[in-house]
Amino acid sequence: MALDWTMLDARHQPIPLRDETTIMSIDRDSQVEFSLTIPDAPPSGTAATGGNGGVKMMKERGKLWLTNKRLIFTTTKEGKTKPSFESLSVPLDAILSSKFEQPYFGANFVVLDIKPSPDGGLTDGTSVEIRFYDRGLFEFVSVLEKTRERVVYMKRQAAMEDDENLPAYTSSGSAPGASNSYADTPPGYVA
Repeated sequence: MALDWTMLDARHQPIPLRDETTIMSIDRDSQVEFSLTIPDAPPSGTAATGGNGGVKMMKERGKLWLTNKRLIFTTTKEGKTKPSFESLSVPLDAILSSKFEQPYFGANFVVLDIKPSPDGGLTDGTSVEIRFYDRGLFEFVSVLEKTRERVVYMKRQAAMEDDENLPAYTSSGSAPGASNSYADTPPGYVA
């Protein structure tokens, strides 16, 4: 997961990766809210004293794309103030857990615990809270979970295939050209 690493086109939409297809998008302005919580954030350079670390909270509204490889959020370009972040790209296999919340008062939301990418601007324990303002969230959560499960399954299958392609083990005595004498035996040991 990386903050502000998404490549965007002139319309402020993400440029797809190789073999990436969009599964779902909410691309009307300001219909999705992302609240990003980064624990043990390094001190902020904008603070008068250099900051004191702790938890950093960032909240923005914008657009959302779910592809077969990642979850992408971009902020809107409108407004006079600079957003706290412009984009967030989360590989689906970096989503550690998801939790669908249905509060008594207020809109439903989903919380994702994320594994950050090295040098991606985030730390371990980072979480994202997603809220929709123009539609229900249940369909999105269902599609996200199914897509994420598929990505994790494919990653496990690829790892298993790599394990099966290991070279066959042969003992040193049966290898062609191997001798039965050991040069590095301990003192007093006769082979």
